[in-house]
Amino acid sequence: MKTEERLFSVVIPAYNYAESLPRALESVLQQPGNDYEVLIVDDGSTDDTSAVIERLKALYPARFNAVSRENSGPAAVRNYGITNTTGDWLIFLDADDELMPDALAELRRFIVEHESVRLIVGGHMVADTDGSERYRGVKVLPADPEARLAGYLLKKTITPSNGATAMHRSIFQRCLYPEQFRNSEDIPVFAYALTNFESAALDKPINRIYKHADSLRHNLIYADDIGTRLVEEVFREDHIPAHLQKYKRVYAGQRCLSLFRTFYLAGQKEAALKYYREALRYDWRALFKFSYTKKAIRLLVA
Repeated sequence: MKTEERLFSVVIPAYNYAESLPRALESVLQQPGNDYEVLIVDDGSTDDTSAVIERLKALYPARFNAVSRENSGPAAVRNYGITNTTGDWLIFLDADDELMPDALAELRRFIVEHESVRLIVGGHMVADTDGSERYRGVKVLPADPEARLAGYLLKKTITPSNGATAMHRSIFQRCLYPEQFRNSEDIPVFAYALTNFESAALDKPINRIYKHADSLRHNLIYADDIGTRLVEEVFREDHIPAHLQKYKRVYAGQRCLSLFRTFYLAGQKEAALKYYREALRYDWRALFKFSYTKKAIRLLVA
């Protein structure tokens, strides 16, 4: 692959997805045009990922770059991808997902028509384990950065997804992925980008996400390890302006309610109640979110 600058850099983090990695890579290599580069980062996989990469190199010589590293987590892999690619726009495509056939063409057109935009939030297809599929679109993003931050963190009306989101390289000059987190590492970066850079929605399916049961977002160990430390990372003073720090406690309360639900569904009573109490400490109005309060009462009387 040539080292000249490209419009797009597609980074594919790969950890134990040997079976689906060829699908992800081929979905990129089949995109029309020659203005993109592809980098696969094998994050210390213990399955056949390295052998699969070698076979793919033989099938597609000089079409992509690949590197193997000691396992360090998705944040470190993405930061490596940022440092070791040259494209103006970065797309982080999970190894178990795929780009839609016209993804880069849609993004090219959008970039030309919106020269000042630096974050493009696209839609995506969701493929469920039962074989069904649905489109998850995106709404027009508010012009006001405060409204975007609140829409993303609190109202959940803005839902950027890796693989469906294109991020201009300038975003990462002052903000990288927090490598101390093994999941939820994208939340601080999306919050920073939506607050500090012009952002827009592209209501077209950019990628297809395959749902599966072993997603890290369901890993209780990582969820409890991160806990509310995520709130501090999101609201770093060098990332979120002072006049928007007012949302910190409300977001902390919501974060605790989310963790409460996670542990409640997992049957972890003590952990669930711990986070419910923390939610009330951050924002007493959580008491009036009755779906959560009813669950907490059930745990208390069980």
